[in-house]
Amino acid sequence: MSLQDPNVVNPKARKRVAIVIANPAVSTTTGWPVGFWWSELTHPYHAFSEKGYEVEIVSPDGGKCDADGMSDPNDPSGYSASDLISQGFIHTPKLRALVDNTGKVADIDVAKFDAIVVAGGQAPMFTFENAASLHTKFAEFFTAGRIAAALCHGVAILKHARLANGEFLAKGRTVTGFANVEEDFADNAVWGMNLLPRDKHVMPWRIEDELRKLGANYVQAGLWRSFAVRDGNLITGQQNFSGAETANLIIRALGE
Repeated sequence: MSLQDPNVVNPKARKRVAIVIANPAVSTTTGWPVGFWWSELTHPYHAFSEKGYEVEIVSPDGGKCDADGMSDPNDPSGYSASDLISQGFIHTPKLRALVDNTGKVADIDVAKFDAIVVAGGQAPMFTFENAASLHTKFAEFFTAGRIAAALCHGVAILKHARLANGEFLAKGRTVTGFANVEEDFADNAVWGMNLLPRDKHVMPWRIEDELRKLGANYVQAGLWRSFAVRDGNLITGQQNFSGAETANLIIRALGE
């Protein structure tokens, strides 16, 4: 390979990363409005910005995106009250505007980016099945030797992304994503608050189960532990506490 080959990482060049967030939807299991998860956007964004990367925020359909309520540090639940990085992002008009006017995944020129990162939240579990442009673009990044990364329920993309030969991109590769033990925790929490009957689940299917079915080597670090894993140019993060861990693996893969 020559130094001009686009698949060769040049650690001195300014890196460009596309972060994908899900478009808003309504959960078919709970009836609640769902979206992306703030920390899974803001923590990687912060890590990349600290390194001087250029970051673009996109979504499958483009336009305004909304976050899951409990991911907002200002939410009455207080669940994310300690997330100061998201708090700063939300209250910086220039950054907040990036979420209110996302570009479209289909418009990404893979040759001009070093990595794609698919953030999670609840919406990916309900919208990614029909996000054909995201399936294609994620596989294009991977095939081009660029970093293809996904985080938490954003790993739902791996249920749909296939290579040119028709095989699942994740088949035979070591990956992580939202774990069954974490899905159990979430289900028990809503059942305990009588928000759902016990024959209903928060999610329509489970990341861990589906990744195993399609032939991936699924691994996880335990309940709510920050964890990410790299297999070649495929990088995955376990859940919403793994944003910085995932970003750091990407940064190291790109040569700092």
